[in-house]
Amino acid sequence: MKRCVFCLLRTMKHKAGFVNIVGNPNVGKSTLMNQLVGERISIATFKAQTTRHRIMGIVNTDDMQIVFSDTPGVLKPNYKLQESMLAFSESALADADVLLYVTDVVENPEKNLDFLEKVRTLTIPVLLLINKIDLTDQKGLVKVVEHWHQLLPEAEILPISAANKFGTDVLLKRISELLPDSPPFFEKDQLTDKPARFFVSEIIREKILLYYDKEIPYSVEVGVEQFKEEEKLIRISAVIYVERDSQKGIIIGHQGVALKKVSTEARKALEKFFDKHIFLETFVKVDKDWRSSKRELDHFGYNPE
Repeated sequence: MKRCVFCLLRTMKHKAGFVNIVGNPNVGKSTLMNQLVGERISIATFKAQTTRHRIMGIVNTDDMQIVFSDTPGVLKPNYKLQESMLAFSESALADADVLLYVTDVVENPEKNLDFLEKVRTLTIPVLLLINKIDLTDQKGLVKVVEHWHQLLPEAEILPISAANKFGTDVLLKRISELLPDSPPFFEKDQLTDKPARFFVSEIIREKILLYYDKEIPYSVEVGVEQFKEEEKLIRISAVIYVERDSQKGIIIGHQGVALKKVSTEARKALEKFFDKHIFLETFVKVDKDWRSSKRELDHFGYNPE
């Protein structure tokens, strides 16, 4: 009897693979990523270009490991930062075992056809996810599905609503069926490939996206100068970089009120994320044209290599 059990265990297969999420800005890629991983890995706001990096979120079971990858929205770059963002998205086409191309019921399907053409030439499984189906009716959904079937005839189309968790269970089941047999790529208790400092900068940047208008959030980068973890407290010092003195004044606000609000909200979110008390100091510095400087972009981690 023991021998038979041993033989059974030897024949059990483990699946693992990279499932990369791509699509245009504001279609719900980061919301979907967080739902699939079951943790808040990517910041998600109503503003386009919220995601700037390629971020991995790892789902583990006894016999499977899914390495999800959230990517920036596809766009035609106007400066070096956006070139790096596009490179992150294009790199996701090269190493995926399964590709999730996310669209929604309101965007123009012909947007960024150059990128779509690259998706069309892939030989891996492509799941086309039509998100936000709660914003249309059955007739409208059928029309969208038919249009996308013409654009990506080889793709498998799945309607979902990431925000409402509709269709995500079906999606996870389909992904598990498509994954190749493979040992895990990461330790089974690992959730992401990013260090703690990365999530500090992202959470602070999220609050800036939420509380400032127009160009300000897109001219901002956050660097973590200090991250010192104690038993019950994490001490963090972060610098908010802007491109112009006028932007520095807006970030700080009259008598520092605006910066204090952002810092307070960021601290609350960080305490929830790390499940520890947070002591957070924030400063604002001018770094002229950092979005167009390769040296500065490399320093901030915008290198797809």
